[in-house]
Amino acid sequence: MVEDFGRMTVKQFQTALSSSSPTPGGGSASGLVLGNAAALTCMVCDLTTSNPKWKDGWAAAEKIQSIAIPILLDSIELANADSLAFEDVMKSWKLPKNNKEEEELRKEKIEEASLNAALAPLEIAIKSAEILELLPELAEKGNPNAITDVAVAALLSHASSRGALYNVRINLLDLERPDLNKKINKINTQIDSNLEKTLSIVEKSLNSVD
Repeated sequence: MVEDFGRMTVKQFQTALSSSSPTPGGGSASGLVLGNAAALTCMVCDLTTSNPKWKDGWAAAEKIQSIAIPILLDSIELANADSLAFEDVMKSWKLPKNNKEEEELRKEKIEEASLNAALAPLEIAIKSAEILELLPELAEKGNPNAITDVAVAALLSHASSRGALYNVRINLLDLERPDLNKKINKINTQIDSNLEKTLSIVEKSLNSVD
C-alpha cells in the first residue's frame, strides 16, 4: 500500500526512497522534483509582481504563475500515481500461471499494468516540460535578483522530465508503442532546447554583473 507522499515529511519520504522497497522510486522522485521546480517558478513570479521596480515583468510573471500553480498542486498526486501504477505491475507478475488460460490472463494484466506504469511518469515528464517552457521568458522578464532561482527551476524541471522519461522507457520495453516512443523523443528535444535557452539568459545576466 502506497502512503500518500503529501502526508510525509521530507525526511520520511527520503527514508522511504532509500529503502529496499521498489516504491517510491525514480518516477515518484521525479514527481516531487517537478513540484520543487514549479514552486521555485512561483516564488520568482511572486518576487517579481510584489515589487514595482519590476513592473514591466508583471504581466509575464502573472501568466507564468497561473500555469505553474496548478502543476505545483498536482505534483504530489502525480508522484503518488507513479508508485501506485508500479505496484500494480508487481502484483500482475505474481498472478498464477498454472495453465494456458492463466498464462494468457497474466500476460494481458502485465501488459496493461506496464502501460499504465509508463503513462504515469509520462504525465510527470509532460508537466515538467511545461514548466521548463515557461522559464526562458521568466529569466528575461522576472526579477533579476532571483535569476539563479530560475536557473535551478530549469535544472530541476529538466531532471524531472528526463528522469520520468527513463521510467516511461523501461515500462515500455516489452510493449509495441511507437507513438509513445515518438512522444518521448519530442519531449527530450524540447526540454534540452528550453534548458539551453534559459541557462544562456541566466549566464548572460550574471556575466553582465561581473
